[in-house]
Amino acid sequence: MLSTSGILGYGYAEESLRIGMSWEPHIIGCDGGSTDPGPYYLGAGKSFCSRLSVKRDLRLMLMAAVAAKIPCIIGTAGGAGGEPHLQDTAALVREIAKEEGLSFKMALIHSEQSADSLVERVNAGLSRPLAKMKPLDEATIRRAERIVGMMGPEPFNRALDNGAQVILAGRSSDPAQWAGPAIRAGMNPAPSWYAGKMLECGAEPSVPKEPDCIFVRVRDDHLICEPPNPIRRSTPLAVANFALHENSSPIHHVEPGGLLDTSACTFTAVSDRAVKVDGMTWTPAEQYTIKLEGVERAGYRAITICGTRDPVLIGQIDSYLETHRDKVATKAASFGVPPSDYQMVVRTYGKDGVMAAWEPQKEITSHELGFVIEVVGRTQDIANAVLAMARTSMLHADFPGRLCKEGNMAFPFSPSDIELGPMFRFSVFHVVAPKDPYEMFPIEYEMV
Repeated sequence: MLSTSGILGYGYAEESLRIGMSWEPHIIGCDGGSTDPGPYYLGAGKSFCSRLSVKRDLRLMLMAAVAAKIPCIIGTAGGAGGEPHLQDTAALVREIAKEEGLSFKMALIHSEQSADSLVERVNAGLSRPLAKMKPLDEATIRRAERIVGMMGPEPFNRALDNGAQVILAGRSSDPAQWAGPAIRAGMNPAPSWYAGKMLECGAEPSVPKEPDCIFVRVRDDHLICEPPNPIRRSTPLAVANFALHENSSPIHHVEPGGLLDTSACTFTAVSDRAVKVDGMTWTPAEQYTIKLEGVERAGYRAITICGTRDPVLIGQIDSYLETHRDKVATKAASFGVPPSDYQMVVRTYGKDGVMAAWEPQKEITSHELGFVIEVVGRTQDIANAVLAMARTSMLHADFPGRLCKEGNMAFPFSPSDIELGPMFRFSVFHVVAPKDPYEMFPIEYEMV
């Protein structure tokens, strides 16, 4: 199987695709998205990769797949896998097919869930929370802007069984789009799922790391990982290291339908560019569950960015920011905006902007500091108004020993205030038990 990149739209070398296709894969594909960029994209129904870059990646993949008469599979279409993301990706595929004269049967696997269906599952006792979330209830479901289910491999296989050559899926478990075809071809689940772990992020199990293609050969009890691009190499360290990512446990990976255990894996170089992995096991789950991801609107956001290199100000920055917060609150109240209508955060880069209170290095050693001031308001007008007050106060407030009689801050942009629009937060991280692996993921077919 040939994966072109970690995310559709991240790009890959055309030469990598050409070499990978010369190795005669049975499947070509790419994972389309992730929760990594945060909740906004799911809530807003937008892609976090540009349409131009996604179309470029898709065009080359579709042309290669049609020429080789193999399936092309995209998981978590559009970045987040909601219905708008799926439909936008489908529109791109149709556009490319028209421009290039391509014909194929396409399957759209839907993953966005209706509020009514989820309420029924919750009322039937078929859900449980993940991490530290509270139990799912009807109010949370109905507040959500969008909720998707994370499909396993079974819907992909059903689409293949029904003759689809191009498969676009809503939200799916990242390895599922690869594990499915391998299991369907008769491979054992353990190496099939592990292959999916390797393929989901493109050339990440290789060095040097950069968005590019990876090729995985799945056998009954092992797999072999190799990048097509001759400038990259899969090494035992690179492959083993990559297998640790994105899970609470480095060796136990919970997936729809079971558990992938990698604790006994061995990594063996079979050439200076390829690695064999074996020793993984798969244990089917007693109950098949589907993860839900949902977001709700938390307000409206505006930000401004500024910086200072005033040593007198930097030496008392904590007290300056505390005074700044008090002044903003007083000004906002005078405009009739109570503290309950907004939140303000000032991130200080050069001090603790990355780790905040977790930052172990307390002493400021930088000669300059950068600030990102963020306001989230009940409405956009409130966010904009409070941010304007915060920007003015940050720029002009006095402090002990101040020598500068103009602005305290340098602003790199005009306009200085940046309106970001709706802000979303994750509100649903739960699992539900379906009747079967297919019922939450209807499949729609069309001839393109």
